[in-house]
Amino acid sequence: FMGGSITEMEGYRPIMMESLNRRFPATDFSFPDAGISSTCSTTGAFRLADDVLSKEPVDLFFVEFAVNDDQDAHHAKRECIRGMEGITRHMRDRNPSCDIVMVHFVNEAMLASLAKGKEPLSSGSHEDVAVRHDISSAHVARELASKIKDGSLTWARYGGVHPARPGNELAASVVNRILDKAWSGPLAESIKPHPQAELLDKGSYVRGQFLDNSKCVRDEAWHLSVPDWKSIKGDCRPRFRNVPLIHTDLPGGAFSLSFEGNCLAAYLLAGPDAGIAEIAIDGGPYKPIQLKHAYSKGLHYPRTVMLATDLPHGTHAAVIRKARSENPEEKTAIRIIRLGSN
Repeated sequence: FMGGSITEMEGYRPIMMESLNRRFPATDFSFPDAGISSTCSTTGAFRLADDVLSKEPVDLFFVEFAVNDDQDAHHAKRECIRGMEGITRHMRDRNPSCDIVMVHFVNEAMLASLAKGKEPLSSGSHEDVAVRHDISSAHVARELASKIKDGSLTWARYGGVHPARPGNELAASVVNRILDKAWSGPLAESIKPHPQAELLDKGSYVRGQFLDNSKCVRDEAWHLSVPDWKSIKGDCRPRFRNVPLIHTDLPGGAFSLSFEGNCLAAYLLAGPDAGIAEIAIDGGPYKPIQLKHAYSKGLHYPRTVMLATDLPHGTHAAVIRKARSENPEEKTAIRIIRLGSN
């Protein structure tokens, strides 16, 4: 199970675990929870190898990012596709027989779009990926919109963005209808690999991976350590408090790295003091990238920022530094969890 907080929480995931155990009581299942609150499909594409593929073999894969691609990442269509297609194609390339179910959850803005007969951008983009690659999708958002329209359910009873028990039971029922249909007849005598279709976007992160932080060459302004969170303003979630980060609060210093691929991503914590990173690729000019997020005011918010995209495939050299603040009294910082390449 991969996704954001809707997957990480005790929601539809444990209901589906119970359901699968009931269906196949003789099977010894493993159900890794690869949900991380606030993360989007872009982050998912780069952490897939560590958080999911490392648990191989994966026979059945549930993935949800429609809500977080919408309200957290505010992705354009291209990024919704590059993230979700990156995740699902990487999974299928690694295990062509793996079955996948996308689960589209919903927030109030997405629900309002559906009420007007318009598909939300995030779930619509993910559906484009599902159709292209013959992936099943459980459209919980449409199901809820239909039930609200006929008066059989309300948004309040459903439970909101993080569904209550009735909302999670609704989600599980939509998923189970897919599984009921798939397993309604006799099972095939052998497992056949899924055919591979042409990518919707050649820039999709289908080979996303995290890089080794220790390979970065740092000057004295940058550290690879656990920050002193007690002295830093803003809340940091427990899962990140003991994680060594590449971090600095000093301008001018830089670190460099060599990477293989066509893009460079930074999975980072953007807090109240998040600054501006500057990156130069292959000796080119420095490009500024704002790291602060709308949710950074009181939280060191986990997000993935694309530092460079659409590079020629091959080996590249990057130099990253913190920009000097226009206000000398302002103390800003950069705190990178992992760097990623495709």
